[in-house]
Order: sequence, then C-alpha cells, then structure tokens
Amino acid sequence: MHDITHDFSRLDWNKSDGLLPAIVQHWLSGEVLMLGYMNAQALARTQELGQVTFYSRSKQRLWTKGESSGHVLQLKSIRIDCDADTLLVQAQPNGPTCHLGTRSCFGDAARPPLGFLAELDALVASRKAQLPEGSYTTQLFKDGTRRIAQKVGEEGVETALAAVVQGDEELLGEAADLVFHLTVLLRARGLGLDDIVRVLAARHG
Repeated sequence: MHDITHDFSRLDWNKSDGLLPAIVQHWLSGEVLMLGYMNAQALARTQELGQVTFYSRSKQRLWTKGESSGHVLQLKSIRIDCDADTLLVQAQPNGPTCHLGTRSCFGDAARPPLGFLAELDALVASRKAQLPEGSYTTQLFKDGTRRIAQKVGEEGVETALAAVVQGDEELLGEAADLVFHLTVLLRARGLGLDDIVRVLAARHG
C-alpha cells in the first residue's frame, strides 16, 4: 500500500515547462536509486498504477520504470520539497534499478553505510516466505521460534565474552552473528528491524 503524504496542488509545474525532477529513494535503506522527470500525467499515472512512472524526454511519452525489463519500482510514498518544485519518491525496487545491472543508477556504492541492514531484513523475510532448500535461514525457520531464540541467546553470550576477552575483529564477528539471528527471530514473529527503529525513535522523542 502506498502512502501519498502531500498536497500536489502546491506543485509549481511552470518552473520547468511542466516537468519536475523526481528523486527515487529506496523506502527502507534510503539509497538514492535514480533521477527522472515527471509531468502531471506521469504523477497521476504513478498514483494510479502504484508503479513509478516518468515522462521520457527522449521518447516524448510516459514511461513506467521497468515496463520492458520487469524491474519496476513499487510506489511507497511521494513527498514535495519546500519550494514545491521537486518530488521525492520512495519505492521498493523489483530487481536492479539501473540498466547496467546495479541497484542504483549512481552505482552500488551509493548505498548508505547502514542501508545493508534493510536489505538483510528483506532477504530474511523472503527466506521465510519462500523457504528455499539448502538455506541456513530456512532451516532456522523450520526449527521454530524457540530454537531461533536459543541461538540469539548463545550469540548474545558470545558477543559479550568477545567484548571482554577478545579483539575488535572477534567482537565484530560475534556481533554480526547476533544481529543476523535477532533479525531471523523478529521475522519469525512477523516483525522486522524497522519495528525496532520505530520503538527506538519513539523513545528518543
């Protein structure tokens, strides 16, 4: 379900001959995926389809991202900047955004440092939904919540011990194991890392 949060009647279509830049951002990781241009019809089509649609200046027509490749951008939200002349589109990509095969048109290095956590969470969620054979994560889900919780406890103890008696590399390795298994535990309960972020943000506020 997409969430449209701004009054589009405020948009100033006259500044750039009826075209406004639309920055597309991964709705979870914050990664900037691409820049395109929308006219009023492209914006309306984006809202109607729930898939990000631009006005192609080269083709002189509306163009839904992924209409040929299948790598569509599922709309999550659209926001307007302070001058009402730029759109920030948050979306869920279905495959690589760039025609060169990278996640972002700015290269894979454009992902924010903590953005991988969102990708990990999404991967774990897909493992739960699909349960592919041969996957360690699949086996954890099949073993059940109690076993996953036990693993979180074990990794928590190992992380604490590493912090006291081992070096940074060992601590980071154990902490990575802990975060992974915690992510699996949350997904086993139908929750995600974004739910933890929501709680932390509420406490901070």
